[in-house]
Amino acid sequence: MTTVDSAQPLSPYREIGRAEWARLAADLDQPLSETEVVEVRGIGDRLSMTEVREVYLPLSRLLSLYATSTKRLGAATSSFLQEDDTTTPFVVGVAGSVAVGKSTIARLLRELMSRWPGTPRVELVTTDGFLYPNAELERRGLMERKGFPESYDRRSLLEFLTEVKSGAPEVRAPFYSHMRYDIVPDAHVVVRRPDVVIVEGLNVLQPPPAPNDVAVSDLFDFSIFVDADTSHIEKWYVDRFLALRQGAFSNPSSYFNVFAHLTDEEAITTALGYWNEINMPNLVENVMPTKHRARLVLNKGADHTVESVLLRKL
Repeated sequence: MTTVDSAQPLSPYREIGRAEWARLAADLDQPLSETEVVEVRGIGDRLSMTEVREVYLPLSRLLSLYATSTKRLGAATSSFLQEDDTTTPFVVGVAGSVAVGKSTIARLLRELMSRWPGTPRVELVTTDGFLYPNAELERRGLMERKGFPESYDRRSLLEFLTEVKSGAPEVRAPFYSHMRYDIVPDAHVVVRRPDVVIVEGLNVLQPPPAPNDVAVSDLFDFSIFVDADTSHIEKWYVDRFLALRQGAFSNPSSYFNVFAHLTDEEAITTALGYWNEINMPNLVENVMPTKHRARLVLNKGADHTVESVLLRKL
Protein backbone atom coordinates (compact mmCIF):
# COMPACT_ATOMS: atom_id res chain seq x y z
CA MET A 1 0.00 0.00 0.00
CA THR A 2 1.38 3.40 -1.04
CA THR A 3 1.38 6.13 1.58
CA VAL A 4 1.42 9.86 0.95
CA ASP A 5 3.95 11.98 2.84
CA SER A 6 1.77 14.54 4.61
CA ALA A 7 4.78 16.88 4.88
CA GLN A 8 4.77 17.30 1.10
CA PRO A 9 1.66 19.25 0.00
CA LEU A 10 0.01 17.91 -3.13
CA SER A 11 0.26 20.13 -6.18
CA PRO A 12 -0.84 19.84 -9.81
CA TYR A 13 2.59 21.24 -10.77
CA ARG A 14 6.09 19.81 -10.93
CA GLU A 15 8.50 22.35 -9.44
CA ILE A 16 11.80 22.26 -11.29
CA GLY A 17 14.78 24.20 -9.95
CA ARG A 18 17.04 26.24 -12.21
CA ALA A 19 19.94 23.79 -12.14
CA GLU A 20 17.69 20.81 -12.90
CA TRP A 21 15.96 22.68 -15.74
CA ALA A 22 19.28 23.84 -17.19
CA ARG A 23 20.50 20.23 -17.41
CA LEU A 24 17.74 19.62 -19.96
CA ALA A 25 19.72 21.77 -22.40
CA ALA A 26 22.88 19.67 -22.20
CA ASP A 27 22.39 17.94 -25.55
CA LEU A 28 20.70 20.83 -27.37
CA ASP A 29 22.47 23.07 -29.87
CA GLN A 30 22.13 26.83 -29.41
CA PRO A 31 20.61 28.03 -32.73
CA LEU A 32 20.72 31.79 -32.11
CA SER A 33 23.66 34.15 -32.42
CA GLU A 34 24.32 36.88 -29.88
CA THR A 35 23.16 39.45 -32.44
CA GLU A 36 19.84 37.64 -32.83
CA VAL A 37 19.37 37.54 -29.07
CA VAL A 38 20.05 41.29 -28.80
CA GLU A 39 17.45 41.92 -31.52
CA VAL A 40 14.66 40.19 -29.56
CA ARG A 41 15.64 41.61 -26.17
CA GLY A 42 13.29 44.29 -24.86
CA ILE A 43 14.32 47.50 -23.15
CA GLY A 44 15.40 46.75 -19.58
CA ASP A 45 15.55 42.97 -20.05
CA ARG A 46 18.83 41.27 -19.15
CA LEU A 47 18.73 38.37 -21.54
CA SER A 48 22.12 36.65 -21.76
CA MET A 49 23.21 33.83 -24.04
CA THR A 50 23.45 31.64 -20.93
CA GLU A 51 19.83 32.39 -20.06
CA VAL A 52 18.74 31.57 -23.60
CA ARG A 53 20.63 28.28 -23.58
CA GLU A 54 19.73 27.11 -20.07
CA VAL A 55 16.11 28.28 -19.82
CA TYR A 56 14.47 29.15 -23.12
CA LEU A 57 16.08 26.60 -25.41
CA PRO A 58 14.69 23.63 -23.39
CA LEU A 59 11.37 25.48 -23.06
CA SER A 60 11.18 25.88 -26.83
CA ARG A 61 11.96 22.18 -27.22
CA LEU A 62 9.19 21.25 -24.80
CA LEU A 63 6.71 23.46 -26.68
CA SER A 64 7.78 21.96 -29.99
CA LEU A 65 7.22 18.46 -28.59
CA TYR A 66 3.73 19.45 -27.43
CA ALA A 67 2.97 21.00 -30.83
CA THR A 68 4.16 18.04 -32.90
CA SER A 69 2.41 15.57 -30.58
CA THR A 70 -0.83 17.53 -30.88
CA LYS A 71 -0.45 17.54 -34.66
CA ARG A 72 0.02 13.77 -34.68
CA LEU A 73 -3.03 13.33 -32.46
CA GLY A 74 -5.03 15.54 -34.81
CA ALA A 75 -3.96 13.48 -37.81
CA ALA A 76 -4.80 10.25 -35.99
CA THR A 77 -8.23 11.60 -35.03
CA SER A 78 -8.93 12.59 -38.64
CA SER A 79 -7.85 9.13 -39.78
CA PHE A 80 -10.17 7.53 -37.21
CA LEU A 81 -13.05 9.68 -38.47
CA GLN A 82 -12.11 8.78 -42.06
CA GLU A 83 -11.75 12.39 -43.13
CA ASP A 84 -8.99 14.68 -44.36
CA ASP A 85 -6.53 15.96 -41.77
CA THR A 86 -7.91 19.23 -40.41
CA THR A 87 -5.26 19.90 -37.73
CA THR A 88 -5.06 23.61 -36.91
CA PRO A 89 -2.20 25.78 -35.56
CA PHE A 90 -0.90 25.08 -32.07
CA VAL A 91 -1.65 28.17 -29.98
CA VAL A 92 0.58 29.25 -27.07
CA GLY A 93 -0.52 31.99 -24.66
CA VAL A 94 2.08 34.07 -22.78
CA ALA A 95 0.79 36.13 -19.83
CA GLY A 96 2.26 38.28 -17.09
CA SER A 97 2.64 41.81 -15.78
CA VAL A 98 3.74 44.92 -17.59
CA ALA A 99 7.60 45.06 -17.57
CA VAL A 100 8.01 41.42 -16.48
CA GLY A 101 9.61 40.52 -19.81
CA LYS A 102 6.81 38.53 -21.45
CA SER A 103 7.17 40.31 -24.81
CA THR A 104 10.86 39.44 -24.99
CA ILE A 105 10.08 35.83 -24.05
CA ALA A 106 7.37 35.60 -26.71
CA ARG A 107 9.71 36.96 -29.41
CA LEU A 108 12.49 34.64 -28.26
CA LEU A 109 10.23 31.58 -28.32
CA ARG A 110 9.11 32.51 -31.83
CA GLU A 111 12.72 32.49 -32.99
CA LEU A 112 13.68 29.31 -31.12
CA MET A 113 10.60 27.27 -32.00
CA SER A 114 10.96 28.09 -35.69
CA ARG A 115 14.36 26.32 -35.59
CA TRP A 116 12.84 22.97 -34.56
CA PRO A 117 11.95 20.63 -37.48
CA GLY A 118 8.32 20.11 -36.41
CA THR A 119 7.45 23.81 -36.04
CA PRO A 120 9.21 25.81 -38.78
CA ARG A 121 6.46 28.41 -39.18
CA VAL A 122 5.72 30.41 -36.02
CA GLU A 123 3.74 33.66 -35.82
CA LEU A 124 3.44 36.09 -32.90
CA VAL A 125 0.36 38.20 -32.14
CA THR A 126 0.11 40.59 -29.20
CA THR A 127 -3.19 41.50 -27.59
CA ASP A 128 -2.24 45.19 -27.79
CA GLY A 129 -3.87 45.06 -31.22
CA PHE A 130 -7.17 44.20 -29.57
CA LEU A 131 -7.24 47.23 -27.31
CA TYR A 132 -10.05 49.58 -28.20
CA PRO A 133 -8.78 52.60 -30.18
CA ASN A 134 -8.01 55.62 -28.00
CA ALA A 135 -11.07 57.47 -29.28
CA GLU A 136 -13.29 54.62 -28.12
CA LEU A 137 -11.49 54.39 -24.78
CA GLU A 138 -12.05 58.13 -24.32
CA ARG A 139 -15.73 57.72 -25.17
CA ARG A 140 -16.07 54.95 -22.58
CA GLY A 141 -14.02 56.81 -19.95
CA LEU A 142 -11.36 54.07 -19.96
CA MET A 143 -8.15 55.86 -20.96
CA GLU A 144 -6.92 55.71 -17.37
CA ARG A 145 -7.65 51.97 -17.33
CA LYS A 146 -5.84 51.07 -20.53
CA GLY A 147 -4.58 47.52 -20.08
CA PHE A 148 -7.40 46.49 -17.73
CA PRO A 149 -9.64 43.71 -19.11
CA GLU A 150 -12.46 46.10 -20.00
CA SER A 151 -10.15 48.12 -22.30
CA TYR A 152 -9.87 45.21 -24.77
CA ASP A 153 -12.23 44.23 -27.55
CA ARG A 154 -12.59 40.73 -26.16
CA ARG A 155 -15.12 39.69 -28.81
CA SER A 156 -12.70 40.53 -31.64
CA LEU A 157 -9.88 38.63 -29.94
CA LEU A 158 -12.11 35.58 -29.52
CA GLU A 159 -13.22 35.80 -33.15
CA PHE A 160 -9.58 35.98 -34.26
CA LEU A 161 -8.57 32.91 -32.22
CA THR A 162 -11.69 31.01 -33.23
CA GLU A 163 -10.81 31.52 -36.89
CA VAL A 164 -7.22 30.40 -36.21
CA LYS A 165 -8.39 27.25 -34.41
CA SER A 166 -11.00 26.62 -37.12
CA GLY A 167 -8.27 26.34 -39.73
CA ALA A 168 -9.04 29.51 -41.70
CA PRO A 169 -6.45 29.99 -44.48
CA GLU A 170 -5.86 33.63 -43.51
CA VAL A 171 -6.73 35.56 -40.36
CA ARG A 172 -6.05 39.25 -39.66
CA ALA A 173 -5.41 40.97 -36.34
CA PRO A 174 -5.36 44.75 -35.78
CA PHE A 175 -1.95 46.43 -35.55
CA TYR A 176 -1.00 48.51 -32.51
CA SER A 177 1.69 51.19 -32.63
CA HIS A 178 3.59 51.78 -29.37
CA MET A 179 4.89 54.99 -30.89
CA ARG A 180 1.36 56.31 -31.44
CA TYR A 181 0.01 54.49 -28.35
CA ASP A 182 -2.99 53.56 -30.48
CA ILE A 183 -4.43 51.18 -33.06
CA VAL A 184 -3.30 51.98 -36.61
CA PRO A 185 -6.33 52.09 -38.95
CA ASP A 186 -6.18 49.72 -41.93
CA ALA A 187 -2.96 48.06 -40.69
CA HIS A 188 -3.01 44.36 -39.81
CA VAL A 189 -0.96 41.40 -38.70
CA VAL A 190 -1.76 38.56 -41.11
CA VAL A 191 -1.62 34.91 -39.98
CA ARG A 192 -1.71 32.23 -42.69
CA ARG A 193 -2.05 28.82 -41.02
CA PRO A 194 1.41 28.57 -39.41
CA ASP A 195 2.45 25.63 -37.28
CA VAL A 196 2.36 27.73 -34.11
CA VAL A 197 0.71 31.00 -33.08
CA ILE A 198 2.04 32.70 -29.94
CA VAL A 199 -0.44 35.10 -28.31
CA GLU A 200 1.15 37.47 -25.79
CA GLY A 201 -0.67 39.82 -23.45
CA LEU A 202 -1.52 40.92 -19.94
CA ASN A 203 -4.93 39.33 -19.66
CA VAL A 204 -4.85 36.30 -21.94
CA LEU A 205 -5.55 33.93 -19.04
CA GLN A 206 -8.57 35.84 -17.75
CA PRO A 207 -11.59 33.66 -16.89
CA PRO A 208 -14.73 34.33 -18.95
CA PRO A 209 -16.85 37.29 -17.78
CA ALA A 210 -19.91 35.03 -17.41
CA PRO A 211 -20.17 31.28 -16.68
CA ASN A 212 -21.51 30.43 -20.14
CA ASP A 213 -18.96 32.55 -22.02
CA VAL A 214 -15.81 31.24 -23.70
CA ALA A 215 -12.48 32.27 -22.18
CA VAL A 216 -9.68 33.36 -24.48
CA SER A 217 -7.49 30.69 -22.88
CA ASP A 218 -10.01 27.99 -23.88
CA LEU A 219 -8.52 28.37 -27.37
CA PHE A 220 -4.93 27.85 -26.19
CA ASP A 221 -3.09 24.53 -26.48
CA PHE A 222 -0.42 25.65 -24.00
CA SER A 223 -0.08 28.64 -21.69
CA ILE A 224 2.84 30.31 -19.91
CA PHE A 225 2.77 32.78 -17.02
CA VAL A 226 5.85 34.92 -16.35
CA ASP A 227 6.03 35.59 -12.62
CA ALA A 228 8.20 37.73 -10.32
CA ASP A 229 8.00 39.54 -7.01
CA THR A 230 6.00 42.75 -7.40
CA SER A 231 8.85 44.83 -5.94
CA HIS A 232 11.14 43.56 -8.70
CA ILE A 233 8.57 44.31 -11.40
CA GLU A 234 8.09 47.83 -10.04
CA LYS A 235 11.84 48.47 -10.33
CA TRP A 236 11.92 47.04 -13.86
CA TYR A 237 8.99 49.26 -14.82
CA VAL A 238 10.71 52.41 -13.54
CA ASP A 239 14.03 51.44 -15.16
CA ARG A 240 12.26 50.86 -18.46
CA PHE A 241 10.50 54.22 -18.24
CA LEU A 242 13.86 55.93 -17.72
CA ALA A 243 15.36 54.08 -20.69
CA LEU A 244 12.40 54.96 -22.92
CA ARG A 245 12.69 58.61 -21.91
CA GLN A 246 16.13 58.66 -23.51
CA GLY A 247 15.09 56.49 -26.45
CA ALA A 248 11.64 56.11 -27.97
CA PHE A 249 10.10 59.00 -25.98
CA SER A 250 12.61 61.41 -27.56
CA ASN A 251 11.04 60.84 -31.00
CA PRO A 252 8.82 63.87 -31.75
CA SER A 253 6.19 61.48 -33.17
CA SER A 254 5.94 59.55 -29.92
CA TYR A 255 2.76 59.84 -27.87
CA PHE A 256 5.05 60.06 -24.81
CA ASN A 257 7.36 62.77 -26.18
CA VAL A 258 6.04 65.04 -23.42
CA PHE A 259 8.14 62.98 -20.96
CA ALA A 260 11.40 63.22 -22.92
CA HIS A 261 12.71 66.28 -21.10
CA LEU A 262 11.89 65.27 -17.54
CA THR A 263 14.71 65.19 -15.02
CA ASP A 264 15.62 61.82 -13.49
CA GLU A 265 13.70 62.70 -10.33
CA GLU A 266 10.63 63.85 -12.28
CA ALA A 267 10.75 60.75 -14.48
CA ILE A 268 10.94 58.40 -11.48
CA THR A 269 8.02 60.19 -9.81
CA THR A 270 5.98 59.99 -13.03
CA ALA A 271 6.76 56.31 -13.55
CA LEU A 272 5.86 55.43 -9.96
CA GLY A 273 2.60 57.34 -10.37
CA TYR A 274 1.64 55.23 -13.38
CA TRP A 275 2.75 52.08 -11.58
CA ASN A 276 0.84 52.74 -8.35
CA GLU A 277 -2.31 54.12 -9.96
CA ILE A 278 -2.69 51.82 -12.99
CA ASN A 279 -0.24 48.96 -13.45
CA MET A 280 0.05 47.68 -9.88
CA PRO A 281 -3.75 47.60 -9.32
CA ASN A 282 -4.21 45.81 -12.64
CA LEU A 283 -1.52 43.29 -11.71
CA VAL A 284 -3.03 42.57 -8.30
CA GLU A 285 -6.69 42.58 -9.35
CA ASN A 286 -6.55 40.94 -12.76
CA VAL A 287 -3.20 39.49 -13.80
CA MET A 288 -1.81 37.68 -10.75
CA PRO A 289 -5.04 35.79 -10.02
CA THR A 290 -4.73 34.05 -13.42
CA LYS A 291 -1.34 32.46 -12.70
CA HIS A 292 -2.87 29.16 -11.62
CA ARG A 293 -4.55 28.84 -15.03
CA ALA A 294 -1.17 28.50 -16.81
CA ARG A 295 0.32 25.19 -17.93
CA LEU A 296 3.81 26.47 -17.10
CA VAL A 297 5.06 29.24 -14.78
CA LEU A 298 8.47 30.90 -15.10
CA ASN A 299 9.60 32.33 -11.74
CA LYS A 300 12.05 35.21 -12.22
CA GLY A 301 14.50 36.65 -9.71
CA ALA A 302 15.57 40.26 -9.19
CA ASP A 303 18.02 40.16 -12.13
CA HIS A 304 15.42 38.84 -14.63
CA THR A 305 16.91 35.34 -14.61
CA VAL A 306 14.55 32.40 -14.19
CA GLU A 307 15.06 30.69 -10.82
CA SER A 308 12.52 27.88 -11.13
CA VAL A 309 9.86 26.45 -13.42
CA LEU A 310 6.43 25.09 -12.52
CA LEU A 311 5.04 22.62 -15.06
CA ARG A 312 1.52 21.29 -14.73
CA LYS A 313 1.37 17.51 -14.50
CA LEU A 314 -0.40 15.57 -17.24
